Amino acid sequence: MMKSVALMSASSPEPLTGIRAVSLASNLPGPIAAAQLASMGAQVTKIEPPAGDPLAAVARAWYDELVADQEIVVLDLKQSEQRGRLDDYLADADALITAMRPSALSRLDLHRLSETHPALVHVEIVGHDGDAAEVPGHDLTYQAAHGTLCPPTMPLVPVADLLGAERAVSAAVSGLLSRTRVGRGGHYKIVLDHAAQMAGAAVRHGLMGPATPLGGALSTYRIYPTLDGYVAFGALEPHFAARVSEYVGRTIEELESTFKTRTTSYWEAIGRELDIPLAEVKVPTSGVTND
Repeated sequence: MMKSVALMSASSPEPLTGIRAVSLASNLPGPIAAAQLASMGAQVTKIEPPAGDPLAAVARAWYDELVADQEIVVLDLKQSEQRGRLDDYLADADALITAMRPSALSRLDLHRLSETHPALVHVEIVGHDGDAAEVPGHDLTYQAAHGTLCPPTMPLVPVADLLGAERAVSAAVSGLLSRTRVGRGGHYKIVLDHAAQMAGAAVRHGLMGPATPLGGALSTYRIYPTLDGYVAFGALEPHFAARVSEYVGRTIEELESTFKTRTTSYWEAIGRELDIPLAEVKVPTSGVTND
């Protein structure tokens, strides 16, 4: 059986034990957020359409990992009878996660939950807000708008989706805490475009990107080729840099020349010996992996 992803340490308590959450969200941000709530002890029911979650079709192992501790219920919410079953789930739920445009939320009559389910904490994940609320988008387009891409290379990490998921978890927990104080639920909107904007701050302010301090300009914060691969080297602090300077080199040219003379495993051992931040670069491969 697929084990759920470890999102909390084994010694951590489960603060959401007894909390019931329903998720209508597919793809990435919502399912990741729901998995985190489950790892915190919440009882999560994931409601999917008959066609299923698209994530399952393109990354089955990840999908299985995320939903391992959840109940999966298939409902066609376009059918009135099955839409009524959703209300039954919501009547017993403490939190709801949705990830759709406002017009779709309205068609499902989920736009007035404060009236129909006043105790429910609703976390609404959307792409855009305000006048652009109905503009379609995905992680790729959010990142593109905020300078975190280097075309034509595709991103390796869905930055906006992951940040959005973390914000959704924070909103759910905050909403549940607030409910204990005010006696009612609430509506919390998570905007993925805003999450991408926050991520892009590192580029906008010149910390990361081509020829920036954390973009390769510093000899002590770079990726270097070795005899059989690459190492990531992050010796920003003076005490780390001093150790490296004494043993390996100081300039980019010196470090490049030295690193490529030995294997990656050799340099990892040296990193442990010198107590410096150094790690093998795991180069992505094409195809599907279940690791």
